[in-house]
Amino acid sequence: MQIKESAENYLETILILQKRNGSVRSIDIAAELSFSKPSVSVAMKNLRQGGYIVMDREGYITLLPPGKEIAERVYERHSMISQWLIAMGVSEEVAKEDACKMEHVISDETFDALKRHAKQYGS
Repeated sequence: MQIKESAENYLETILILQKRNGSVRSIDIAAELSFSKPSVSVAMKNLRQGGYIVMDREGYITLLPPGKEIAERVYERHSMISQWLIAMGVSEEVAKEDACKMEHVISDETFDALKRHAKQYGS
């Protein structure tokens, strides 16, 4: 299940917007990411064709199981990494920016080890 970083970001954004607003349309994604509507439309088409999302006639987007799995994995990484960086004294803004980069490149093995370490030491 290897997809590009940009697709992971779109899927994560859909998940975040669904949690926040209950529903998501392309316009919401464009506003959240400060991207153009045409760019988001192309990305949504690619995610639909890849079997990661569905879009109804009104334009509402729903994550399919493969898309939701990726979105939740990336969101978990983003949340935990940003929390750890903030706990170490990194400003919230920088921690979130750095977590957004790190969430895509950290291996499953390393992230699992970090989670075990956090549980063991109560972080």
